Amino acid sequence: MHCPRCKSADTSVIDSRLSDEGRAVRRRRECPKCAHRFTTFERQELSSLIVIKRDGTREPYSRSKIERGIWLSCTKRPVSQEQIDRLLTRLEEKWGANKKEVASGTIGTDVMKELKKIDQVAYIRFASVHREFKDVEEFKQELGRLFK
Repeated sequence: MHCPRCKSADTSVIDSRLSDEGRAVRRRRECPKCAHRFTTFERQELSSLIVIKRDGTREPYSRSKIERGIWLSCTKRPVSQEQIDRLLTRLEEKWGANKKEVASGTIGTDVMKELKKIDQVAYIRFASVHREFKDVEEFKQELGRLFK
């Protein structure tokens, strides 16, 4: 693991513990060159999960791609990294349970449902991209559903 400060390739693990209810390993690392300490997380990769896109193409599942989209919706909102990690872990377990493929529409809908529980503004932001609102009326309809 490269040091994020000095880019040295020689870092050492000083502490390891289970995280995310045993689904990840949290490691504290230290760089012997610059003495910088940092944290890394190790998770099981869902490499066998394939995402079926709207146009029918298939691509390997990427947690970082979904996480980036979620964080865009959560910009300047009181949402923590821990909440996002738990959200993604729950959904990955759901999608990976006895399945090899999952539709991108299912991923988007599931993320929306989970975001709605965490932060309603982030939910609306994510929904506006996922559902591709064409005009203000569609946006107002979604807001109306939110307050029912």
